[in-house]
Amino acid sequence: MADTAAEEPPHLELPSTSSNSTTKTASSTTNYLHPRREPFEHGLLPIPKLIFPDATQTLSHLKSTLLAADSSNRVNPVTLAGALQISIDHSRLILETLSSVLHDDSDPLVNAKTPQEIDSIGVNVFDLLVYLYIQSYKRLLPKGHKDSAAVADVWPSTSAFDGFLSALSPLQLVRSNSRRFMPSQADEEAHQLSYLQKHLGNIVSLLADCVEGEVEDSLVVSMDIFEHIGFLLYFGEKGLERSPLSQISPFFANSDPDMPAVPVPASQVLDWLLENVATALEHISERISLKENGPSSASDQDVTMADVSTSPAKALTCARGPSFIEGISKSSYLKQASDLKGSSVKVVNCHESVIYILAPLRYATVYGCSDATIVLGAVGKAVRVEHCERVHLITAAKRICIANCRECVFFLGVNQQPLMVGDNHKLQVAPYNTFYSQLEEHMNQVGIDPSINRWDEPVALGVVDPHDSLSHPAGVSDVQAESATRLDPDQYTNFLIPNWWGDEFDGSTKDNPFTLPHAYLASQQRNHKNMEEIKQILRETPLEDSRKRELSSALHVYFKDWLYGNVLL
Repeated sequence: MADTAAEEPPHLELPSTSSNSTTKTASSTTNYLHPRREPFEHGLLPIPKLIFPDATQTLSHLKSTLLAADSSNRVNPVTLAGALQISIDHSRLILETLSSVLHDDSDPLVNAKTPQEIDSIGVNVFDLLVYLYIQSYKRLLPKGHKDSAAVADVWPSTSAFDGFLSALSPLQLVRSNSRRFMPSQADEEAHQLSYLQKHLGNIVSLLADCVEGEVEDSLVVSMDIFEHIGFLLYFGEKGLERSPLSQISPFFANSDPDMPAVPVPASQVLDWLLENVATALEHISERISLKENGPSSASDQDVTMADVSTSPAKALTCARGPSFIEGISKSSYLKQASDLKGSSVKVVNCHESVIYILAPLRYATVYGCSDATIVLGAVGKAVRVEHCERVHLITAAKRICIANCRECVFFLGVNQQPLMVGDNHKLQVAPYNTFYSQLEEHMNQVGIDPSINRWDEPVALGVVDPHDSLSHPAGVSDVQAESATRLDPDQYTNFLIPNWWGDEFDGSTKDNPFTLPHAYLASQQRNHKNMEEIKQILRETPLEDSRKRELSSALHVYFKDWLYGNVLL
């Protein structure tokens, strides 16, 4: 299967128990088991040393080493770097990335803002083990285009890697004009569940404690350890809050906090998990079959922007699945918090448009867009931009990853270093350049610190992503991705967001909350001064009414030309 590493880790045998101990929770209710998409979509890092030939054996040894190093079961970047024989920068990057996809927002690492705080707090060893294990995951390939030859003329090969990246080019998405040639959310969920079904035995045994028995050693899982499996799986349905595994499982549900539950045999935990995974896969298969063979019900469909509610919604609710903004072309498009279901957004296949998503979000993905300006309000976990061309992206976010993009400009207010991976070309970064009235309120909600902006510290990893399922030319695995250059301050301008809704959503933000570097501030002040001088000259110039109309018409023409060149391109 495409979702395994080059060499399959051996499966650790677990002690057998009676199948009667398995609780059929999912099969008796509509509360199905689901994979957490966040680790698979935002948590994978193309660092070759994290792809272990024998993951179980390597991570079992790492577990022993790290638990012996600190009685608090937490590990800092220095210790991790030594244990994995990687650089301290890569070690810290692992912790930053892991913190953005943690399932438990109460973990202190989630709120760490500076490298010093990350070093001091460290990461839970068991969360780290699960995170490192899934680095063997292979993403699901997009479905092949029915007319691949037809797109070759609009996506010329300009690098050694285009032979295998062309299948994912944004211009191919333009021709298809839909997501039907990309994996659906149901396909991706099934792919992730299939991967977990194959590897849960290793993961459970890796987390379990070994207890000496009279005859032989046995593996058991405590409630605390069981919670860490929640990094990968949860129960819930669309529109409902996610339920932690321990609240649904027959082993630890309704446990008394003052009297910890007795550890459960690891084999019993595994049997219960696999039964629920199988039930969930069967349910997904039925949904896919209904979609392919006839009209499907609204409850089976992915959340699209046509479905979003117009009623007010709580910020950062955990409704399952992202909201999609899809196929926008040659338009201006606005969505606010009350328009979105949940707290994640995917902008897919949008072209020659200006898109505003002025809301507090946890995650955002921009995929396959071209010739567009996209404003993402405040993203508290992670942004991923992939396979885009000539896009201007403006966002305040905790972190951002940019993969396989060309000729894009990123105006960033980010608390962590921008990550560049894959086959990028001619990318530019610049400081954040806009605001809207609720921006600071949204940033506070999702935990973005305006006093920290690392927009100009991009980190470039490898061109080849070991998590995709594409074949790669020999000898390119060690090539470093092209990084981004700083935008010339003379080309830096403020981006004005129109106030369509008047005072209905009045907020306290009156200016850009991020401090501008001196060169960009000076450029901004020069532009403002020049604009005021031009306005003054126009006011003082005596013109007849007919000449004023001609001048106004000319200004409108030049403004439209500027708008097309600077906003849509």
